[in-house]
Amino acid sequence: MDQPFSAVKVTDRVYWVGAIDWELRNFHGYLTSRGSTYNAYLVLADKITLIDTVKPAFYDEMMSRIRSVIDPSDIRYIVSNHAEMDHSGGLDRACRDLKPEKLLASAKGVEALAEHFHWSVNAEAVSTGASLDLGNDSLRFIETRMLHWPDSMFSFLCSEGALFSNDAFGMHLASAERFADELDFELLKYEGGKYYANILLPLSPIVKKLLNKLPEFKFDIQIIAPDHGPIWRGDDVSKIIALYDQWASRQPTRKAVVLYDTMWHSTAQMAAAIGEGLTLGGARVSLYPLASAHRSDVASELLDAGALLVGSPTMNNQIYPTVADAMTYLKGLKPQQLIGASFGSYGWSGEAVQHLDALLNEMKVELVREGLRVKYVPDRENLEQCRALGIKVAECLPKK
Repeated sequence: MDQPFSAVKVTDRVYWVGAIDWELRNFHGYLTSRGSTYNAYLVLADKITLIDTVKPAFYDEMMSRIRSVIDPSDIRYIVSNHAEMDHSGGLDRACRDLKPEKLLASAKGVEALAEHFHWSVNAEAVSTGASLDLGNDSLRFIETRMLHWPDSMFSFLCSEGALFSNDAFGMHLASAERFADELDFELLKYEGGKYYANILLPLSPIVKKLLNKLPEFKFDIQIIAPDHGPIWRGDDVSKIIALYDQWASRQPTRKAVVLYDTMWHSTAQMAAAIGEGLTLGGARVSLYPLASAHRSDVASELLDAGALLVGSPTMNNQIYPTVADAMTYLKGLKPQQLIGASFGSYGWSGEAVQHLDALLNEMKVELVREGLRVKYVPDRENLEQCRALGIKVAECLPKK
């Protein structure tokens, strides 16, 4: 079906031909309150090349944008930088419709695509340092394994200084604006940080290694074109690279995140008193009651936090379900250099705090003290203990 969508010019040779997903609110576990984009790019060299595709439901939108610039049958090559289905979902259909001379991906990408689509397409594997001759231009490739899949790679268009970075330097943000300099930078910093915290945080050592190695390729990067969110150009290129360096370093600050849920408001009272103590101790505090907060927002707050405090009532001798869910999620993201503590109210057994201490230890969170338990409803003395815990944690945070 023909649709009325147009390509967006990025440079004289590059057009954005992706799709905007205004409705997306959940991306494998994290809350995408502002939707997303699936970015695909058309390179108008002598040998026209399509870089990445879109989710299957948006295939017709992508093709409409391509048709606004060229006859799609003129596409000679397709490059798949990342095999995840939000970028490769339209690839099988594109190969059938466009019949490109070549489909290129990393070696792991070739394997993943074959396993996704159960096809016999003769995809060509490229490795770091390889290049693709486009006639009057060339693409160079860098494998970026585990950023954030084993198959991930970057493609660099030499003449335009355009780095096609798949999921790196991206964010989930649906907007009519295609370029970062058309949007508020604080919004970009927030959504970019949320994306990093929920997708790339456990891979921070690999991010640091890549950032340190990138200058060796002597790329004159004028544009970073990720697979989600706006395109970075001009001064914004150095800004997003600097943010990635900062996020990958994850230097703790005097910020504490208090994560909790409650059954009869007793654990909530403890959380409030701990928050008060943290404030009195000079820390910045973010309280997240899981009855109304999402685990991915907690992950975002941890990106620059120095402390994580977790509260749970005991239910069936276990951690309360919402707290267990959030902690499982955070454990997988592997935030580093945190101090913390657990707390909670209980009725007769009280194992939740003990389980939380074990989880925090597994996450390598340095415990300020053993978990603080209160039976049933906290009294004034109990709440003073909670406030003292907050003050103690604040005292252990970095001084600046």
